[in-house]
Amino acid sequence: MSVLNEKMDRLKVKMSDEDFLHGKGLSNEVNIRMFTYDPQDEMEVRYFIEQLKSDTHLKCNIKEYNLYSIFLGICEDKKLLHKIPDMEAKKGSDFLLSKILKFSTTKAFIDKMQDEDRQHGDVIFLTGVGEVFPFMRVHSLLEEMQVAFDDVPIIVMYPGEFNGREVVLFNEFKANEYYRAFNLI
Repeated sequence: MSVLNEKMDRLKVKMSDEDFLHGKGLSNEVNIRMFTYDPQDEMEVRYFIEQLKSDTHLKCNIKEYNLYSIFLGICEDKKLLHKIPDMEAKKGSDFLLSKILKFSTTKAFIDKMQDEDRQHGDVIFLTGVGEVFPFMRVHSLLEEMQVAFDDVPIIVMYPGEFNGREVVLFNEFKANEYYRAFNLI
């Protein structure tokens, strides 16, 4: 069995653990966990998440928030989605990024995620972390989420590394410090 398959099996077991669902054993820290994986395994991880979401034997309800899909929704709300390719071609990538970062804020993402009701037994899965880069960085979003989503566990499906202190997207980008999460597996 591959290392990834072992990690995914352990994640599935963890999601049935009442202590995990209640955030026990975290020394009063927020219940944010990082599930790190090799970016080359992205398609296998996506398939696993789809299988989890359809598993009727889990003791929890998975609420998946794909950050890239949320980003596209924010662009649609601003009526910019269809203009992005032309804007980049005419004014360049740097201009496009600076324009998008003005409205692609952590607040905009959280507002989109707050639309759904949450209840005990829900587990939030953040996916699309690599796809949404550089328009949203997960360490910034988690800072805001720890207040707005303190009542449910959050699992970040992270294509890269987390050493308990820093996240490194795709195992190559400069590390960003984030202290409040825990490695899930």
